[in-house]
Amino acid sequence: MSGLRSFVTRARTAWIVLLVAVLGGVALLATAPTGEGGAPTAGLANDVESVLADAKAAELEEDDGTSGLVVFEGETEFDDDQLAELEGRAAELAELSSADRLPPLQVSPGGDVALLILPLDPIENVDDQAERAEEIRTIASAGLDGVRVYLTGAEGFEVDIAAVFEGADFTLLLVTVLIVTVLLLVTYRSPTLWLVPLAVIGFADAVAGAAARWVADLLGVTLDASITGILSVLVFGAGTNYALLLIARYRDELRHEEDRREAMRRALRGAGPAVLASGGTVVLALLTLVLAELSGTRALGIACAVGVLLAMGFALLALPAALVSFGRWLFWPYVPRVGSADTSERSPWARLGRGVMRRPAVVAVAGVVVLGALASGALFIQTGLAQSDQFLERPDAVTGQEVLADAFDLQNGTPTVVVLPDDDVEDAVAVLERIDGVDGAAPTASAGGTTRIDVTLGAPAESDAAFATVADIRAELDGVGDGSALVGGADAQAFDVKAASAADRALLIPIILGVVLLVLLVLLRALVAPVLLLATVVASFAAALGASWYLFQSVFGFPALDEQVVLLSFLFLVALGVDYNIFLVTRAQEESRSLGVRDGMVRALAATGGVITSAGILLAAVFAVLGVLPLIALTQIGIIVCIGVLLDTLLVRTVIVPALAFLCGEKFWWPRRPPKTGTRSISSPTGPAAVVAPTSAAMAPQDAGATRRR
Repeated sequence: MSGLRSFVTRARTAWIVLLVAVLGGVALLATAPTGEGGAPTAGLANDVESVLADAKAAELEEDDGTSGLVVFEGETEFDDDQLAELEGRAAELAELSSADRLPPLQVSPGGDVALLILPLDPIENVDDQAERAEEIRTIASAGLDGVRVYLTGAEGFEVDIAAVFEGADFTLLLVTVLIVTVLLLVTYRSPTLWLVPLAVIGFADAVAGAAARWVADLLGVTLDASITGILSVLVFGAGTNYALLLIARYRDELRHEEDRREAMRRALRGAGPAVLASGGTVVLALLTLVLAELSGTRALGIACAVGVLLAMGFALLALPAALVSFGRWLFWPYVPRVGSADTSERSPWARLGRGVMRRPAVVAVAGVVVLGALASGALFIQTGLAQSDQFLERPDAVTGQEVLADAFDLQNGTPTVVVLPDDDVEDAVAVLERIDGVDGAAPTASAGGTTRIDVTLGAPAESDAAFATVADIRAELDGVGDGSALVGGADAQAFDVKAASAADRALLIPIILGVVLLVLLVLLRALVAPVLLLATVVASFAAALGASWYLFQSVFGFPALDEQVVLLSFLFLVALGVDYNIFLVTRAQEESRSLGVRDGMVRALAATGGVITSAGILLAAVFAVLGVLPLIALTQIGIIVCIGVLLDTLLVRTVIVPALAFLCGEKFWWPRRPPKTGTRSISSPTGPAAVVAPTSAAMAPQDAGATRRR
C-alpha cells in the first residue's frame, strides 16, 4: 500500500491519477446506457400469486391494452344539455380508443358525476403517453363550464406518477450541491478549499450514476427515479464524509511535516484504513439487498453499492492527488504551519470527553434513557401506504379516483380478481358470497377452460380489512376443486407486497447486523467493543424511528410508513452510523497504544470530534434533501436517517460510546489489550502543552527517523 500512496501523491504521478480518473469517468458517462427512470413499481416476482392471476386475467380479456377512466364532476346535478355535451365529448374521445365502441357513459346516483371508460392501446414511451393523456384531458374538458375533468384508472395513474418525477433528479442534485457547498464553506472557513472536495465528489456522483446504469443493464434490473435519487444522495453524503475525514487528517499532518506530499502519505496511512472499513461496511450491507424478494429493493442495493465503491475510490485516490497539486495556500486563511499549536485539547469535544470520563455511569444511563424515550414512538408505528397516499402532492388521478368512489358509493372501486377452471366457477361463487367482507362475486370473462370472477370487497382499498378479506378468499378457495384458483387485483397485489416486505425485513435485518459486526470484529480484533458499538447504532435507529413517527403524526400527518421505509432506513442508519464509530474507535485504539484506554479515548474524541460532527451534520442534511422528491416514502427515509445520524453524531458517538469505553476500561478491547509504549497523560485541561503530537500510524517505528517531523 505504501507504493500506491506514493504514486498518488508524488509530483510526477499525481497528475496521472487525476487524468485516469477524469478520462475513465468521461468514458463511462459517454457510453453508459440511457435510462428513463420513471416511477417506482411494485417489483413482485413473476411467480407471486397476484402477478400470475393478473396475467391470466389479461389473457382472458383477449386484449393486452390498458384503459383510462375519464371522470366528469359537475358543481350541481347534470341537466339534459350537459349530459348531451358529455356524450359529445365521449364521441370525440372514441377516436383515441382502441375499442370499436365505447361503453356507455355512467352517471352517479347523485347525478353530478359521470364516468367514461376509455380502452387504450399501451404506449411504452413516457413522453408519448403523457402527450396522449394531455390530448384526452383537452378533448374531455373543451367547452365544459362548471365541470372538472380527471383522468384516472391505470392510464391516469401511470401518467401522473411519471409526471411528478419529471425534473425531480435535477432538483435533488441542485439542492444537494447547494447544501454541501454551504456546509463545506462553514466547516473549512476557506474560500478555496471547499472547491476541491466538491468537484471530486460531484464528478464521482455523475460517474456513479453512469456505472450503476451499466451494471443494471448487464444484470437486467431497472433503476427507477427513487433509486437514482437515493444513489445520488448516498454518493454525496458518504463521499463528502470520507473527504472530510481525510482532509482533517491531512491538516493535522501538515502541522508536523514540511513536505505536503509526505503529509498526505501519512494522512492516507492514518485515515485510509478507517475509510476503507467504513465504506466496505456500507457496500457489504447494501449487497445484502440482492437477497430481497422485491426487485426494486435488489436494484437499489446493487446501484448504491456501486456508488459507494466509487465514492470511496475517488476519496482515497483522486482527492489526495488533487489536494497535493495545490500548496498549503489552499487552506487560506487558516493555513496549517509546521510546529503550530494543537488546539484540539481546548476544543469542546476534549472538555466533553473529560467530563464524561469523570461520571461515565451517570452519562451512559442518561444517554440510554434519552434514546429509550425517543424509541417509545416505534411502539405505535403503522406500516402500509395506499396508492392514493404515496404522494406529497396529490395527482389528478388520485383525486379522480376519490371523486369516483364517493359518487358511486364505492368502498373499494377496484375488484379483486379470481381466475380458476370453468368447472369450479359455481362452487367458487357460492364460497365467495359466504365470506365476510365480500359484497359480491360474478364471472366476467371465460376462455380456454378458464374463467375470471370479479369480487367486490366491502373494505376500503388497500386497508387492513381488505387484506384480511383477500387472505380469507385465498384460504377458502384452496378447498374448491383442485385448489388451483389464483387471486389477484390491486388489493391482492398490495397484500403480496406487504408480505414480501415483511419477509425481506425478517431475512435482511439480521444479515445486515451480522455483516456489520463481522467487519467490526475484523477491524478492531476485539469482541466487547464491536458488540457495544453495534448495540449503540441499533439503539440510535430505534430512537430515530420512534422520534420520526411522533413527527410524522403530529406535523406531517402521514397515515403510515411505506412498507420499504423500515428496512431501508435501518440499512442506511446502521451502515452509515457505524462509520462514525469506526472513525472514533480506530483513532482511540491508535491513541491507546501510548495513552491508555481512558486518555486515548479522550484524545480520539478531541481529535475527531470536529470533523465527525461536521460530517454527521452534512450527511443528515443531505439525506433530508430526499424530501424534495415527490414520494412520501423517500421523505420518510430522509427524515428518519437525518434524525438518526444527528443522534448518532451528537449523542451516541460523543457521549454514550466514550462513557461505555470508560466503564469497561481495558476490557473494552477484550480479548486484545492495546500495547502501551508510553505514559503520556492528557487529563489536564491546560492545553496543548499537556499533550505530545497526535499518535498515528505515521509514528510507527519504521518512520521514527523521518526528518522534518516537527
